[in-house]
Amino acid sequence: MDILNIDFETYYSLKFSLSKLTTEEYVRAPQFETIGVAVKRNDEETQWFSGTKAQTKRWLDKWDWANSVAVAHNAMFDMAILNWRYDIRPKRIVDTLSMLRAIDGPHAGNSLAKAVERYGLGEKGTEVINALGKRRLDFTDEDLERYGEYCINDVELTHKLFEVLAPLTPVSELRLIDLTIKMFTEPVLELDKGVLRAHLDNVRAKKVKLMDAIVADRDALMSNPKLATLLESLGVSPPTKISARTGKEAFAFAKSDEGFKALLEHADPRVQAVVAARLGVKSTLEETRTERFINIADRGPLPVPLRYYAAHTGRWGGDDKVNLQNLPRKSPLKKSMLAPEGYVFIDCDSSQIEARTLAWLAGQDDLVDAFNLGEDVYKIMATAIYEVPLDEVTDAQRFVGKTTILGCGYGMGAVKFQAQLKTFGVSLPSSECASIVYKYRDQFDHIPLLWEQGDKALDALMSTRTAPLGKHEAVLVDTFGIKLPNGMYLRYDNLRKERDKKSGRDQFVYDVKKGYSKLPTYIYGGKLIENVCQALARIIIGEQMLMIARKYRVVMTVHDAVGALAPVEEADKARAFVEACMRMRPKWAPTLPLNCESKIGASYGG
Repeated sequence: MDILNIDFETYYSLKFSLSKLTTEEYVRAPQFETIGVAVKRNDEETQWFSGTKAQTKRWLDKWDWANSVAVAHNAMFDMAILNWRYDIRPKRIVDTLSMLRAIDGPHAGNSLAKAVERYGLGEKGTEVINALGKRRLDFTDEDLERYGEYCINDVELTHKLFEVLAPLTPVSELRLIDLTIKMFTEPVLELDKGVLRAHLDNVRAKKVKLMDAIVADRDALMSNPKLATLLESLGVSPPTKISARTGKEAFAFAKSDEGFKALLEHADPRVQAVVAARLGVKSTLEETRTERFINIADRGPLPVPLRYYAAHTGRWGGDDKVNLQNLPRKSPLKKSMLAPEGYVFIDCDSSQIEARTLAWLAGQDDLVDAFNLGEDVYKIMATAIYEVPLDEVTDAQRFVGKTTILGCGYGMGAVKFQAQLKTFGVSLPSSECASIVYKYRDQFDHIPLLWEQGDKALDALMSTRTAPLGKHEAVLVDTFGIKLPNGMYLRYDNLRKERDKKSGRDQFVYDVKKGYSKLPTYIYGGKLIENVCQALARIIIGEQMLMIARKYRVVMTVHDAVGALAPVEEADKARAFVEACMRMRPKWAPTLPLNCESKIGASYGG
């Protein structure tokens, strides 16, 4: 297939730009206009064109997009234009921005300008600055020629960047990038505006009632201890930080505290409202997201915006101000997301994939066997905690067993375990929590040994030595980082040891880039194992998505679940196929027991 590198230059102004609007809003807006477009086929000379929409469509149709690979930097933007404005859908899509996130890290500074500078490939121009507020007919011939040269340079730089990154990117990851971009640029899900409007009215009514109660007791809102008590009553552990002034632990309730701001996206709208009131935010996330869905519905089908490699473990994240990753399980928004006419929506969720991966990686064979035989591992844990026969375990005891299996696998201590239980409405004394944590580690003793191996792996990483990590040789510590079975790496930039002010002990620290800052982040054996297990689970989900996509349209992935569409007449057959794919064991992990559960219906909500 031909490689077609492409870049669009479009009208923008102070009020109409991607800094003010989402990609979906911008590309679908009536004000949208293509100023020009440049295309480079393989190693041929890059061509530039500027004309009316009809003329641009004829010019673009010169290339065989249906049998070619289209390459762009931030392909979500360029491919949306290509499809939504010109009805062109390439056979395959490659996004160099996504490739950079996977190879250099999601926060490495992955704009085209920074990337080509980092790789020594050239320099991105600045002519776009002179295009502010100018429609195509506002350009002189000389201005348009300079703009064309700027666009051609961008295409050439993207082509060079692709040639550098392609050998470093496994084919399976290129296929996942293609799948992810097409979820957005080739949308098929419809939105039910009736469901959305009813939900918006309900959310607003509840918010007004809650806000009135909060404002009436302003002291509770502005007092840190009282706010902490209020959050705890809603099942939230108040975020904390080490005070720069006192050096002691304090509540992190400031506008600049990331942990507190993150609660604006909490699954519980009540929590959103409390935090919004404290921060002085007028609308909650649930309101703005529902409003955004209603506005999208007026413009067309729902593009599903997912950020490939949003985390350094490879997991997907929300994008374009639509974060489907944090929708509550029973959110009405899910009911509003409809399969197109003649199709059903299959939502298939991997069961306990991280707990299974952890047990397998640690060589905890008794737990692996229990998963493999379909036994109730939560009840098994509860019998160890409460010392009762399996058939006498209560629902409440099983829930504690479940929380233990899913929460204690990465070295969580008694204090955090107690706080986690509290978020689920379960209050246990600290002594009992400490006993439960001890029993977990005693029952599954290979898992704490894996944490210790994680500490040794960090030592090896810091001194650029190779080292094993876990059983089965699925992952390996080498001089570049932790090599995963798909050929990608977990990396920890500037890994070192620093003295922890709170404990007085030396701890491993690495740098995480946030904007222009580098934030020191503590890492330890258990946390490293968590990263590895999440990365392995993500690889498994990715492989399953690609298997499903061979037969059915994959339209989203949320955490460890995959959403796909199938014709109504073969709904049961399709559901069985999707479940079979999500139980398929990877070639690199033939003894890893996988399972799933699915639901099927006219919408994402069933």
